[in-house]
Amino acid sequence: MTEQVVTAPPPTGRKALGALRRAKRRTPSPWWGLLLTTPALILVIGLFIIPLGLMFWMSLNNWPLLGSPTFIGVKNYTRAFTSDSTFITSLEFTLIYTIVITPILFIGGLLLAFLIRRPGRVSGFFRTIFFTPYVIGFAAASFLWLWFVDPRVGPIAAVASSLGVDLNQDNWLTEKWPAFFVVIVMVTWKVVGFHMVLLLSGLNGVPTDALEAAQIDGAGWWRRLFSIILPLMRPTVTMVLVFSISGSLLAFEQFFLITQGRPSNQTMTTVYWIYNVSFTRFQLGYGAALSVIMLALLLIVTMFQLRILRGKDDLD
Repeated sequence: MTEQVVTAPPPTGRKALGALRRAKRRTPSPWWGLLLTTPALILVIGLFIIPLGLMFWMSLNNWPLLGSPTFIGVKNYTRAFTSDSTFITSLEFTLIYTIVITPILFIGGLLLAFLIRRPGRVSGFFRTIFFTPYVIGFAAASFLWLWFVDPRVGPIAAVASSLGVDLNQDNWLTEKWPAFFVVIVMVTWKVVGFHMVLLLSGLNGVPTDALEAAQIDGAGWWRRLFSIILPLMRPTVTMVLVFSISGSLLAFEQFFLITQGRPSNQTMTTVYWIYNVSFTRFQLGYGAALSVIMLALLLIVTMFQLRILRGKDDLD
């Protein structure tokens, strides 16, 4: 004998009207969402949209520090690619710096993440040691490394002298590639710990049962790395590479303080040249045009990275 389930009839009349009113009261108005996001919208418009529009307008003008601006159209943009050899040189040097430092930071951060992956006091100690340089600002780190490589009072010169080795440090910061090497070492020492922390968070998200199953099937360490670990870490890898490449393209403090563009502007990055044009030569319109070009380059590079690194499911 089966039991019959008796359901209550739907409310009608006044009951239905009351239930509808209560449901409407519980449903938030879409204006509340707009009201709650208004402070953030004001900040974005005031601190980003309006300055961006003003920068673009300045790039179309001959905008001196004092005096009235003069509209010149796209002449600032054509000047950047036709008559400004320093801009082209700085752009080439910035790309070389980005190509060199990005794999160093990524591979170094990944190796350190594997090294300190196991929990424990020793791992916690090394995490602190590796991450501590990141909390130092680029300006402070640059001055610290200026002291390191000082041929008169720096510790590198003292150690080399005690060992009877002449390192000829006088040309470390006056020749292009020695100065470039010093900056690479400084940036690696400072930033690799941050990459380590980011990659460690992604590494901890890789399921151990998948690695154990692959190991039982006979997959070696390299095969597990490229077939399981890195594909499962794809969101983290994408974030790390976007941060690294964007930060490298915008490099300024380390070259401004350590190399100062020596020799003959050969170690001058694009942002460093924009700074010189805008705040040393006071050509604000031309500096704004170079900034717009740099912004477009960053957008193109970032979109290309996301297109390549993000999976098909992420793009759908």
